[in-house]
Amino acid sequence: MTSNLPPWPEQPLVGERVALRRADDRDIPMARSLSSDPYVPTIGSLPPDATHEQARAWIVRQRDSRDRGAGYSFTIVDEQADAAVGNCGLWLRALPDGRATAGYALAPEHRGQGLGADALRTLTDFAAQLSGLHRIELYIEPWNSGSMRTAESAGYLREGLLRSHQWIGGSRRDMLLYACLVP
Repeated sequence: MTSNLPPWPEQPLVGERVALRRADDRDIPMARSLSSDPYVPTIGSLPPDATHEQARAWIVRQRDSRDRGAGYSFTIVDEQADAAVGNCGLWLRALPDGRATAGYALAPEHRGQGLGADALRTLTDFAAQLSGLHRIELYIEPWNSGSMRTAESAGYLREGLLRSHQWIGGSRRDMLLYACLVP
């Protein structure tokens, strides 16, 4: 499939403490760490306790997201440690309506350090450059206080509760809607 989306950024996107770059094989250990979290595999295509090969296949899917027309999936790199610490994405299926959805996940050992909020701010700055986009939405489960703090720290506002909104881990789940308007 050929995408109508703008090309990948030529250089990594740089925040205060993180850089966002296209996924590659250096990210296999980070992907395996993400897969060890009991929640992360329930919300995406990364299998639980991924093998090296499964983690690599997931990375290929992330790297090819733009070419499939889905959006942009970035590896989050802690610039000080020069290490991949997570993944974030901007999903543009609703772009004709001016909306996108963002998501982020940090490997368990890198949470609680503000890296996720920096990555989300950096991703949002990138999104503001895309023609026709005016709104980015996040969907967060009501129990996930860490993700709520990340969203709020990155400038997203809570708009409400969407009851039985999303199928996760074999059941319908309520989701909090957070959003950011882009200029």
